[in-house]
Amino acid sequence: MNIAIVKYNAGNIQSVLYALERIGATADVTDDHDKIASADKVIFPGVGEASTAMNYLKERGLDTVIKNLHQPVLGICLGMQLMCSHSDENNTPCLGIFEGKVKWFGALNNDNEERIRKDNFKVPQIGWNNIFNLRTSLFTNVPENDFCYFVHGYYADSADETIATANYIIPYSAALNRNNFYGVQFHPEKSATTGEQILKNFLNI
Repeated sequence: MNIAIVKYNAGNIQSVLYALERIGATADVTDDHDKIASADKVIFPGVGEASTAMNYLKERGLDTVIKNLHQPVLGICLGMQLMCSHSDENNTPCLGIFEGKVKWFGALNNDNEERIRKDNFKVPQIGWNNIFNLRTSLFTNVPENDFCYFVHGYYADSADETIATANYIIPYSAALNRNNFYGVQFHPEKSATTGEQILKNFLNI
């Protein structure tokens, strides 16, 4: 199987490669348009800041390449957020693959701001959290309320495209799906056996 990992100015690619190796897969890290377009599966990871990442993608024409892919595509963390329509992080227009918008946990209504203060929630969320309301084959053999590893200060609203939910301060999209595009807010490459199962499921789509 030919797997392409999109190479752009956002970290965690090495962790994804290691996770793929653990499940017996290898991938080509590339920003070559033809290699990405011809791959059997495409992984779009990311850790970083939305506007910088989007500018990098646009400068290299990768934004257009990603939007026009027809094979299964998996966005991870920032990769998933960039697949949404807009991010509040530096007011960034994104790829628009998913309809939802990305918001900052700290920019909530008064009730939620009080809850952050009272219950000592930290922003960003860093650590393990359970995922639930799991849908689609991306979560085959993943139990409801299983735990994955999250590191993020921004979240995607719950929407019709939501295929998994997490709750931190408020319920939000832990995973999204539209046609051949999938996105997960958590890091499957750092989520132990659960994350490995999700990566296996993606490669089997």
